[in-house]
Amino acid sequence: MALENDTQAPDFKLINQFGESVQLSQYRGMKSVALVFFPLAFSGICSGELCELRDNLALFQDGGVELIGISVDSRHALRAFGEQEKYTFDLVADFWPHGAVAKEYGVFLEEKGFANRATFLIDSSGIIRASFITAPGEARSIDAYRAALEQLAPVL
Repeated sequence: MALENDTQAPDFKLINQFGESVQLSQYRGMKSVALVFFPLAFSGICSGELCELRDNLALFQDGGVELIGISVDSRHALRAFGEQEKYTFDLVADFWPHGAVAKEYGVFLEEKGFANRATFLIDSSGIIRASFITAPGEARSIDAYRAALEQLAPVL
């Protein structure tokens, strides 16, 4: 079961596509975070979703929100994916232990070996303020992000 809104987001420390460490708590007191779990790099729906986020990055930047994509792919696969699609936001590897962060957030699909499409908007104090998950095979809409960012706005 996915974590609920108004609960503390579990901290994590993972490696991004460039081999740099990214820790959720590094944003505490400074920025909110949109944590975007996606199943697999290079898959059709995931590519489409992340390209839509890339094309609407100002939505996040204007609200002082750091966008972080997270999947079970290796950092090497994420780097190739990010370069191909020209993503300028962090893609972090929940590679090993396999899906550990997705499991903490309650969105790991054991039978498939990857995370569901789930988004958590975390305020600068580390509290989940908005979240949404789509059914398997269903893309998240940019309107869902807009609505979630509106819920986050009062606590920025």
